[in-house]
Amino acid sequence: MKKNNEENGERKRMLGPPWFTTKLQTNLKWWLLRLSRRSSISEIPQFTRYNIVRQMRPELLLWYSILAPSLFAAAAAGLPFTRGQKKTDDEEAVVEHDGGVITFAKHKSRRNTVLENFFASGDDDEAASTALLHEIRNLAANRSDFLVSTRRTLHRRPELMYRESETSALVRKILTELDIPFSTGWALNANPDIVPGSGGYGIVADIGTGGEPCVLLRADMDALPITERTEGIEEFKSQNDGRMHACGHDGHTTMLLGAASILKSMEDSIKGTVRIMFQPAEEGGAGAKRMREEGVLGKDPKPQNAFGLHVWPKLPSGTIAGRPGPLLAAAERFEILVAGVGGHAAMPEQSVDPIVTASAIVMNLQTIVSRTISPLESGVCSITMLEGGEAFNVIPASVTMRGTVRALSTETLLSLRDRVRHIAENTAATFGCNITITYSPDYYPPTVNDPTLYRNFAQDVGALVASKEFFLSDVEPTMGAEDFSFVAESIPSTFFLLGQGSGTDPPTNYGLHHPRFALDESVMPRGVELHVNLALRALHRLRNEKALD
Repeated sequence: MKKNNEENGERKRMLGPPWFTTKLQTNLKWWLLRLSRRSSISEIPQFTRYNIVRQMRPELLLWYSILAPSLFAAAAAGLPFTRGQKKTDDEEAVVEHDGGVITFAKHKSRRNTVLENFFASGDDDEAASTALLHEIRNLAANRSDFLVSTRRTLHRRPELMYRESETSALVRKILTELDIPFSTGWALNANPDIVPGSGGYGIVADIGTGGEPCVLLRADMDALPITERTEGIEEFKSQNDGRMHACGHDGHTTMLLGAASILKSMEDSIKGTVRIMFQPAEEGGAGAKRMREEGVLGKDPKPQNAFGLHVWPKLPSGTIAGRPGPLLAAAERFEILVAGVGGHAAMPEQSVDPIVTASAIVMNLQTIVSRTISPLESGVCSITMLEGGEAFNVIPASVTMRGTVRALSTETLLSLRDRVRHIAENTAATFGCNITITYSPDYYPPTVNDPTLYRNFAQDVGALVASKEFFLSDVEPTMGAEDFSFVAESIPSTFFLLGQGSGTDPPTNYGLHHPRFALDESVMPRGVELHVNLALRALHRLRNEKALD
């Protein structure tokens, strides 16, 4: 007892009077944790705390004499901590937007013992793998409110490609609150004469050690020029006339934010780096290509694998689906201006009718797929717009046609594109018209899942997250296109489809780009799980492969 009293007296003499001791202990809490490498004050033995403070006594007294006035003033004014300062253990991160206020509990440490055990385990350690699966599932479930609120905020304010300023601002705000450093200014518009907007709203963040190995997770952010007609969502329906998140990109962005928050909470236990890529301008703007050109795949540490996902209304909610090889098509769009000679509808012999010519071009283009490519290959040629004429009794001087060609290989796509030009030019010449054909500045290559990565790794993770009864490992490819293809063209990648078609209030089985499209919000935690599991398990795999080398 006497010894303890002496020790207490020594501490009091060393730290000063009670008011000084209280304030000093409060402000030194973080330093004690840092220097002792413990996650909680309660974990630090009494003698360790004493020795740390004793050793640092001169420096601490000097710091305190300098900082005390500003600390007291800040406390009196009730000022919050600024970015870059350490927050107290029991403080919460507050994410505030027009969808509500969501809080994240601030972790006392960014270590996660379950993840550390997983990284220390072998490839065949089922117990460690299962523990990590359950850990991530619980963390994702705990973020359900955040996911719904954030997604609805994004849904209210849809923005078209290269004009995603508010969307980018909200993402940056959330990343800042989560203490995730990021860079912005990505995906500048290279073709402002064709597509309006300056671009530069892409965001890239790295979580982890900042070293190898590195994997990339990607989500797209832009909306479509569609007037929303979804019923039953009045509280978060689109507030931007003629614009709508009809392809689920609001959900994609939200799920990647949820994944980022989980990864950040365990950052000190991650062995490697996870690159988070928030990409604008997917809907025809080739935003992924712009970010690739700007170096998102080339900056150190260079990602070795990439992963992405897309909600899919034609699959039951919660289903995860994929396939090795081509999953989504290569795509090109075109515009054909058919120029003739206008005149009176009662005297067609005095005109060169571009409407008849355009009609013949439409019919002849339908032979491209049936007579140009092998029946064993897949291709599409669709004319989706014809515009010409303003009066019932006037033959117009010109007609504008727009359409798209699709294929499951770049070679077939380029062949189809050449055939469109050849048929259009020769058909127009037959009727005495001229044509001008314009293609997009960036055709999309097919989205190809690297067969080795998919069969040896990704499909197992998909089956683990979804459970085998909700995983489809070899779905039929679709002629929809996706500019994640520019990433997959450069590094081994896997892209998954996340089923969301079982929702009923409102119905969530309307197709992508439909004005009544609705997202089944219940699938978002599964998307978060998929992102996090793919990232962490890929890092584990890459580390083990390097060790074997």
